[in-house]
Amino acid sequence: MNSKFWQQRWQEGRIGFHQFDVNPELIKHFSTLALPIGSRVLVPLCGKSVDMVWLAHAGYDVVGIELVESAVQAFFIEQNITPTITEFTSAADGSTLKRYQGQLAGQTISLWVADIFVLSPTAIGGIAAVYDRAALIALPADVRPDYSKQIYKLSNNAPQLLITLNYDQSKKDGPPFSISLEQLKQYYDANYEIIELESQSSTLNSAAELSVTEHVWLLNKKQD
Repeated sequence: MNSKFWQQRWQEGRIGFHQFDVNPELIKHFSTLALPIGSRVLVPLCGKSVDMVWLAHAGYDVVGIELVESAVQAFFIEQNITPTITEFTSAADGSTLKRYQGQLAGQTISLWVADIFVLSPTAIGGIAAVYDRAALIALPADVRPDYSKQIYKLSNNAPQLLITLNYDQSKKDGPPFSISLEQLKQYYDANYEIIELESQSSTLNSAAELSVTEHVWLLNKKQD
């Protein structure tokens, strides 16, 4: 992962991907995961997303993974939470990882400052579901297959609520990147049943308005 790119984006405040309101597709479709209250939800490449606040108020513990420490710090500051900070050594490459952990609405929010590829399931603990609004679409095509495999490992094949965009990639450089159904099947079809919950057309802000289709997917573990 290109850490310098994302560090620079946050440092310069070029975070147009950050939404100030809770994503309406999360509110509308999260119940399809059918999670018991108190379950732990993984939010990869979480930034300072207020979607995590919604999840906590809905009764779920949150495990976030974010490469940029200032984004994690901003989340806790903006939510008026004083976190406990713990350092760990990654077994994968010996790097130092940090976990910021605090309480919100009676739930635990644990945000890891780490490259997602050096984390292990043992480190982050059991995961009941994955909510991916901005992770897969933030990654270039050569990284996505490894990312999908890592999410499979970290979550032990837990169900996912996944949001993707589809548009003419030749008219705009990512991120966010366009993801086709064929690509989605390439990344997930071996382990998941892919169910489309909704699709809707919109425009992506750029020099010229670009037609975009947003897709909401439910990924369920394939039955043997």
